[in-house]
Amino acid sequence: MSENERKTIVYERRINRPLPEFALDHPQVDRAFIGRLVRTFYGKVRRNERLGPIFDGEIGDRWEPHLEKMTDFWCAVILKNGAYSGRPVPAHMKLKQVVPEDFEIWLGIFRETVTELCEPEVAEVFIERAERIAQSLQLAMFFRLPAAGIRPE
Repeated sequence: MSENERKTIVYERRINRPLPEFALDHPQVDRAFIGRLVRTFYGKVRRNERLGPIFDGEIGDRWEPHLEKMTDFWCAVILKNGAYSGRPVPAHMKLKQVVPEDFEIWLGIFRETVTELCEPEVAEVFIERAERIAQSLQLAMFFRLPAAGIRPE
């Protein structure tokens, strides 16, 4: 980490902003590894009695393009390489059968997968970022402020 990055972190902490995410630099983690993790994870998702039908209903026989897109997504999240240019929130907003509890199932499967495949310090980074992503998607999908001037009951 450079001196400027350290100063930025100190500044961000002082003004109570979230810390910036940096690329994970670890010899275990590259596109091939992330691709294997994504495929292992989605194999488990497809076998899950709750999530499997949701994903299969949406993806159908287009799993290979989806897995490549998710590999790009996780490369962008973990390696900060700009590989993904999609819009995850609109893609998830149309999934009307998803309920908030489904995110805990998804996170449980994700935690299990990264714990199996990653060294502990690598798993920690993947899990922390997955939890943030899940929280963001849940807020987008399920959180609604009352309309202006209307008091919640």
